[in-house]
Amino acid sequence: MGNTRITAIDGTHCLSFDCGGLPVDEAIITRGHEPNGYFWEGIASFAAADIVDAVELDSEGDMFSATGTQSDLERLQAVMEPLTQDEKALEEVMRRAEADGFEFED
Repeated sequence: MGNTRITAIDGTHCLSFDCGGLPVDEAIITRGHEPNGYFWEGIASFAAADIVDAVELDSEGDMFSATGTQSDLERLQAVMEPLTQDEKALEEVMRRAEADGFEFED
């Protein structure tokens, strides 16, 4: 079972997941970040910039949230789900982001 979920209410689609308690939290903390929704917005913006341009991010401290079309959210979910589970994959994205001068707002 994955960490991310897509829900639909009244025709609005939302991709979300709870922050804190993810298997990759320790890797995030080790690199000096807070494993909150704002951090994950940064990951999405860096790792899936083309998709993020088509959705609306509206995360909170304890939850990542994006709204958009189901197809855009499925594409974003395909990027984000592995990163919520695989420390090595997430660390690679964080390394690339930091090397590019990307600043996380967590």
